[in-house]
Amino acid sequence: MRKIISFMHISLDGFVAGPNGEMNWIKVDEEIFDHVGKRISEGDTALYGRVTYQMMENYWPTVGDKPNASKHDIEHSKWYNNVQKIVLSKTMTEEDLRNTKIISDNLPERINDLKQQAGNEILLFGSPTATHSLIQLNLIDGYWLFVNPIILGRGIPLFENIKDKIKLTLSNSRQFTSGVTELSYTVNKQ
Repeated sequence: MRKIISFMHISLDGFVAGPNGEMNWIKVDEEIFDHVGKRISEGDTALYGRVTYQMMENYWPTVGDKPNASKHDIEHSKWYNNVQKIVLSKTMTEEDLRNTKIISDNLPERINDLKQQAGNEILLFGSPTATHSLIQLNLIDGYWLFVNPIILGRGIPLFENIKDKIKLTLSNSRQFTSGVTELSYTVNKQ
């Protein structure tokens, strides 16, 4: 069975964005880009909420073709254009969307069907609202967090309205020279 892994940058106090969705506090550099690029290159499915998908779709399809594109831009653009994308949205339709499927209803059933299909892990990128929905339905199998050395004090939390405890097992950690710490957790399903 495929697993859904939530990939997020997070502040030390648990926020994934500032109060107005700002993410200018997130530290990324070539070391992190290279590390993340290796891991996601093994993935064949990306899961997004509508807002994050639209942000990605407005940037990644063509950025690798620009004359000033970085190594990361070229590699990630190529990956993004080839990966199967799943979007959780009640307002979007699949018309004219390349490599993209929309899930708008029956979330538990549709996600569990997706997990049963052949393929590698499903990476849930950003998308706090989608993540909150999947957490409530106990559909996330792991968390791949990049803890940034900052305390925001307020913003959009990664974990909110949690009904029951979620027990985790740390499977990997890594410190980057920027001060960001990678923490990978597996959810202990019962």
